[in-house]
Amino acid sequence: MEKQAKTSATVILECGHNFCRSCITRCWEREERNSCPECREVFADRTLRVNRALANLAEKTRNLNLNPKGKESKLHCEEHEEELKLFCETDKTLICLVCRDAQEHRDHRFKPIKEAVKIYKDQLKSSLDSLTKKKSDFQEKEQEQKENISRVREQSHSLQSHITSQFAELRQIITEKEQSLLRDLREEEERILNPMEKNLREIQENIRFIEEEISKLKEQMNQKDSAILLKEEVRRNRR
Repeated sequence: MEKQAKTSATVILECGHNFCRSCITRCWEREERNSCPECREVFADRTLRVNRALANLAEKTRNLNLNPKGKESKLHCEEHEEELKLFCETDKTLICLVCRDAQEHRDHRFKPIKEAVKIYKDQLKSSLDSLTKKKSDFQEKEQEQKENISRVREQSHSLQSHITSQFAELRQIITEKEQSLLRDLREEEERILNPMEKNLREIQENIRFIEEEISKLKEQMNQKDSAILLKEEVRRNRR
């Protein structure tokens, strides 16, 4: 409350004219220069001093205007103590009839407060109806999208189960085919290798026999006794 009172306090300029603090601040920001809206005097800086005497007088006047029967109290201009009857459409603020003629509201557009309130409420109602309609439309789209998502997920899960089942069957068929081919391969391998291995054993047996004969012949060649040598030769020929 203290901050709000300070913002809306009546201030006095160096030229002696009094204004609402928020009104003069907006005026300076809009015009981009520090000047009095009434006498147009330009100031070097924005020095705003609270006019305590005028503020106290205004507070007393407001207290005297209170309605003892509890009816709706009238809003008054802090600067001119006049009832706020107009809405400045340009500045979007409530003003009194005296403010309407001030320099800062020159060429502005005004409406009576009741008319401005009705227009504002109509705009609010239109915006509310529009947003309500948009909300309903988006809720329908939301529900439709949820149903589409659910349907896609169900189809995907069903397809995943089908793919898993099909590949399980394929793996079983491939495994059985693999085992059959491997079995046929082993049988064919045995059929081909058995005679080859038998032949190999015969070859190796012949090699061993020949090696034995070679060893014996070498021993005979190294035999120095002629009788023994001839005797061994006769026995070998008999074999």
